[in-house]
Amino acid sequence: MRTNEVHADAGRANAQATRHEVIVIGGGPTGLMLASELAIAGVDVALVERRTTQGVPETRALGLLPRAIETLDLRGIGERFVAAGKTYPMLNFHVPLDVSGFPSKRNYLLGLVQNEVERLLAEWASTLPIAFYRGATATGLRQSDGGVHVALDSGGALVGQYLVGCDGGRSMVRKSVGIPFEGWPASTSWVMAEAPMRSEPKWGFHTDATGRQHAIVKGDAPGFAKLVLVESEPDLSREPTLEDLSRALHQAYGSDFGIHAPTWVSRFTDMARQATRYRDDRVLLAGDAAHVHAPLGGQGLGIGLQDAMNLGWKLAQVVKAISPPSLLDTYEKERHPVAARVLQSSMALSALRRPDAQAQALARYFAELLAMDEPQRRMTAEVSGLGTAYDLGGAHPLSGRRMPDIDLHSTDGSTHAYRHLHAGRPVLFILDANADTASRNGFERVDVVHARPAEPFTIPVEGDVPIPAAILVRPDGYIAWAGSPRDPSLGQAVEAWFGNPIAMEETAH
Repeated sequence: MRTNEVHADAGRANAQATRHEVIVIGGGPTGLMLASELAIAGVDVALVERRTTQGVPETRALGLLPRAIETLDLRGIGERFVAAGKTYPMLNFHVPLDVSGFPSKRNYLLGLVQNEVERLLAEWASTLPIAFYRGATATGLRQSDGGVHVALDSGGALVGQYLVGCDGGRSMVRKSVGIPFEGWPASTSWVMAEAPMRSEPKWGFHTDATGRQHAIVKGDAPGFAKLVLVESEPDLSREPTLEDLSRALHQAYGSDFGIHAPTWVSRFTDMARQATRYRDDRVLLAGDAAHVHAPLGGQGLGIGLQDAMNLGWKLAQVVKAISPPSLLDTYEKERHPVAARVLQSSMALSALRRPDAQAQALARYFAELLAMDEPQRRMTAEVSGLGTAYDLGGAHPLSGRRMPDIDLHSTDGSTHAYRHLHAGRPVLFILDANADTASRNGFERVDVVHARPAEPFTIPVEGDVPIPAAILVRPDGYIAWAGSPRDPSLGQAVEAWFGNPIAMEETAH
């Protein structure tokens, strides 16, 4: 056991609640990313996860989209994920979308199943000062002036200044604080599995007599198959079984091919729901606890990672009294619309897959539309996440946009932008060598990098934009401000996002 892991039954021996600054409930990708972000920022963080190991036996998400990979690059760990997977130049939204020409070093889909993503995230998290409570389930919580109190099934308890629920679509945290989870019920369900078959199935995609599409591909071991089958009626009342697999195969193929002894079986639906708000005083939500949708399009895992990175540095600043609690309101303001848009796209994809004649007529028209250059570029920017922007105000077109990982020339040689964000600190890039910075005030907690861009700033779809004399980049990789370093608005932006201006910490680059 790692030295930062805690036995789940520790509370039995001591009725006194254990205190941490922040408690994260749920150790999936979002929870791991958030706990790591908080640890990097120097926060005492506890992560509660019911699994004793990080293993995910079933296949869930199948890959990472470009902005999700960039999110990992911001902390210097993206390459280890890329090395473990396989890259593809095409995304998919009803039709293939070519992302290879987009302005990103990660302009591809990374094929990497969720259990590998979690394993790599857990390896990284294990190197950070995080208190892991594995094999523990949070059974309830209450808020008080002293913080958030969490009861564990072991009989122990934790207390934190803040708590974040990353505990999935059935989130205990969300239900405990009474945040509504509004949206649309399931109209279709799919059953997935990996299992051996006694006779060879029809490999690949298959459209049955009703127009529903199914898939069977070769599994990870000889004689095994992986399958995704549309069920005739959505069933959310229980976990799927071997009998459900056999029934779905008979309906789709007329045979179950002697399927038996599945390694795992799971079910997903096209239900689309979102928390009406992401915060209740000292309790916040992220990832699937805040939004669920069908995995069509592959955006779910990535937006959970980006929720975590958006929230992590803000919550750290509030815990350390650098920023007021109102900074946390910007988390919901920025991330709620992103998830709402993903829910809309997921429902659109579900509708386009319906087998009825009207839906198929719409699907053909939609395919024709996406064959045109401009609609395809816009959809690619949206699905990839590279086009995501926040309304942060500011006159420069880069304001609120993601910082691209452009190559830079500095006094000590060539570098790239994301290298300077690995520590999770805000960075002021001074890009104009002739900029007069002598009279500007300094700012605590902001690193300064003097460098010259080796390539243009390009906004997906819209093209190249003028390079400003300076840009202020948040720890989550979004540009908070762009302009002249002598402009008083720079000081205002630093104070708004990173605390009061005191003394700039110049770094040697």
